[in-house]
Amino acid sequence: MSTRIKQLAETLSPRLIEIRRHLHSYPELSGQEYQTSAYVAGILSSYGLHVREGVGKTGVIGELKGEGDDSRQLAIRTDMDALPIQEMTQLEFSSRKPGVMHACGHDIHTTIGLGTAMVLSAMQDQIPGKLRFLFQPAEEIAQGARWMVADGAMENVDAILSVHVFPSVPAGSVAVRYGALTAAADNLEITIMGEAGHGARPHEAVDAIWIAAQVITTLQQAISRTQNPLRPVVLTIGQMKGGRAPNVIADQVQMQGTVRSLHPETRAQLPQWIEDIVASVCRPYGARYHVDYQAGVPSVHNTASLTQLIETAAQDVCGSHNVRVLTEPSLGAEDFSLYLEHAPGAMFRLGVGKADQANPPLHHPQFEAQESAIVTGVMTMANAALNYWQQV
Repeated sequence: MSTRIKQLAETLSPRLIEIRRHLHSYPELSGQEYQTSAYVAGILSSYGLHVREGVGKTGVIGELKGEGDDSRQLAIRTDMDALPIQEMTQLEFSSRKPGVMHACGHDIHTTIGLGTAMVLSAMQDQIPGKLRFLFQPAEEIAQGARWMVADGAMENVDAILSVHVFPSVPAGSVAVRYGALTAAADNLEITIMGEAGHGARPHEAVDAIWIAAQVITTLQQAISRTQNPLRPVVLTIGQMKGGRAPNVIADQVQMQGTVRSLHPETRAQLPQWIEDIVASVCRPYGARYHVDYQAGVPSVHNTASLTQLIETAAQDVCGSHNVRVLTEPSLGAEDFSLYLEHAPGAMFRLGVGKADQANPPLHHPQFEAQESAIVTGVMTMANAALNYWQQV
C-alpha cells in the first residue's frame, strides 16, 4: 500500500508544484480566501470528491467515501490563508499581491491536502471508511476553525489529522510530538487611568505612563517568581498607546499583548493573577485600571495513538532516519486545537528547510519552503489515513 502511495505522489509531483506556485502567487488574507476556495473546490471536484463550498464563510469541504463498511470517518485539515507581509524572497512565483504573502506555509498545507485527496481518490477501493478534507480559512486570526465547526465540519468525525511546515527541520523529514505541540494563546488588554497634569509638576498628577511601565516590569518579574518554571508562561505587551504631548503627564495608557501557556490549570488562573498584579501596582499611586483578558485558542495536545499512527506512516514512506520525535513544544498557537474539542487528533511537523544552514522562520518576508517537502507531506498523510482504520 505504501509503495502505491509513493508512486502516485511522485507521479503527481509536477502537478502539485504547479498548484503550490499558483497558490503562492495569489495569496489571500484571512476571511478573504474567495479565489483560493474556488480553486481548491474545482480541483477536488475534478477528482470525484463531493464538495461543499462556503463552509466556515470561505472554507471548503471535500468528502471521499471508501468501499468498505467501516462507519468511522477521518478528517484531514489544512489551512489556506496568507499574512499581511510584503514578500522579499525573489522567487519567480512570488506573491503578485503587494503586502500579502504565504509566509506561514499555508500554500504548502493546502497543496498537501489536495495531493492527499488526489492520491486517495485513486485508492478508493482500499479505504474502509470515510474521509473528510477540511480546507480552512482564517487560521492566522484564530477564527477559521471556529467558523468551520459552527458550520458542522466536525459532525460525525471520529478523528482528525493535520500538518504544519517547520523550517528548522530539513525538507524530506517529518517530526512528531507526543502531548503538547503548541501553546494556548490568549489576548490581553490593560488600561491604566490616572490624572493628567503639567510635566513640571508630577506630584499634582497621576502618571499613567509611569504606572504602566511599573505594571509591565512587575508582570515580567512576577512570572519568574510566582509561576511554576516547569509550566511556562510567556506574556508579551506588544502595543502601548498613551500621552497627548511631551510636557503633559498622561492620564490614560492602553496596553495590548498576548499570553501563552501550555497547561490548562495554569491558563485558568492567569486572568485573576494578572488582575491582582495590576491592582497591586495601581492602587498605591491612586490610579484606576481595567483588565480585559480574552481567551483565544487552547493548546494543541496530540493524541498518543494518532501521533504513533503518523510516526509509523512517516517511517514507512520516508525511512526511519527521516523521522524525529520533538522533545519540546512550541509556544506558538494553532486553532487546530478547536477541532480537538470534538474529536481526538494529531498534527505533525513537516520539514521544509534547507539542510545545514539557517532558514528564515515562519512569518518572515524571506521565508521559503522547499517544494520537495510537498511529496513527503502527501505520502505521510495519505499513508497515515489509509492505516487509520487498521491501527486505531
